[in-house]
Amino acid sequence: MTATATRVPDLDDHAASVRAWLIQNAPEGSVAAGDEYDVSVFHNLSHDVEQGLINELRAWQRAKFDGGYAAISWPADMYGAGLPAEYEDAFKQAEAELVPLPRHELLSVTVNLIAPTIRIFASESVRSMLLPGLLDGSLLACQLFSEPAAGSDLANVSTRAVREGDDWVINGQKVWTSGAQFADWGQAIVRTEAGSSGSRGLTTFVIPMDAEGVEIRPIRQMSGGTSFNEVFLNDVRVPDSHRLGDVGDGWAVTRATLGFERANASNKKGVGGSFDQLLDLARRTDSLGHRDIRTHLADVRLREVGAEVALRRDKRARDAGEAPGAAGSMRKLQWVTRLNLVSELARTMLGDRLIADDGEPGTFSWNAHLLGAPGYRIAGGTDQVQRSIIAERHLGLPPEPRAPKPSRTEATT
Repeated sequence: MTATATRVPDLDDHAASVRAWLIQNAPEGSVAAGDEYDVSVFHNLSHDVEQGLINELRAWQRAKFDGGYAAISWPADMYGAGLPAEYEDAFKQAEAELVPLPRHELLSVTVNLIAPTIRIFASESVRSMLLPGLLDGSLLACQLFSEPAAGSDLANVSTRAVREGDDWVINGQKVWTSGAQFADWGQAIVRTEAGSSGSRGLTTFVIPMDAEGVEIRPIRQMSGGTSFNEVFLNDVRVPDSHRLGDVGDGWAVTRATLGFERANASNKKGVGGSFDQLLDLARRTDSLGHRDIRTHLADVRLREVGAEVALRRDKRARDAGEAPGAAGSMRKLQWVTRLNLVSELARTMLGDRLIADDGEPGTFSWNAHLLGAPGYRIAGGTDQVQRSIIAERHLGLPPEPRAPKPSRTEATT
């Protein structure tokens, strides 16, 4: 594609045109919209209903792509509009207000995490092959990061790739992969240097999820849904052209993806359990007369407003060209804390009505929130990992002490 100069419109004019376009083009509803009392954190949908929701979101992503709104801040020669980041922020704010579609994490991962990683690190052939589809919704991608023995400690993954000519043969297991059963591609971090440990010797690839040797097994969550999956990689063969970045540079690629993830972690308006839903619950349970309930409601609201202020501050820093540092980790921790405060307050107000569904609207439905909220203490990096990032990168504290790894001789005895 040939780069062309982009005329930057007035921001207010842009916001007005965005709203007009959204009003004209936004879908009216969703087959999976649920009811007004849906406060779930993770989906609990049948496979067919979830597939229907994904299809709706793909169609909406295609409409945005055709309208020039899928990658507003990307360069014009990379399928974008070439506008400053605040213009994309204006679109997202109006979209959140005017578009009634529910969220699905796989679409967010595809557009906000995998696509920008491929834009930066992939070869020209892979960018040309994947970026249009990732941006227009015709292709979906998941993260093949966590492993049973590594968890959030991604520098200690053990899935291995061995080079054979122009190909790599990959063997191992990934776990907690959101949306893998619906994904077309996966971004995987694997170990390519025999005998290496930690962040050394890692390489990142994109893998077709329908490749021979890829097996996906959904994991049933305690909240009822199957958002997460185990993914087994058995002699999966991918060409070297599917590599992201240099051989052995996988940790830098993965950190970039995680940076995109943490930048989006504090903006999860589609996740149930907002202050307004909690306030409605307090009114319906006649709890507003209790001083402690009012105090905790105020605490939730203060944290919600504080998150909005912090998000605007982070955007200003980004627009000024400042490095994000540990801001994403701080926002993620703040959001998880607020999420769990909501759960605790709902449990206080409902008591044993969370145990079984007696048919009263807006009561037992909070059970899905209580069961799902703890998951975000792990998803996107555990609370402990986030605190270590903040301590080391923001506060300048020494690294967390780590137990020495056994030598090869010790490991084999």
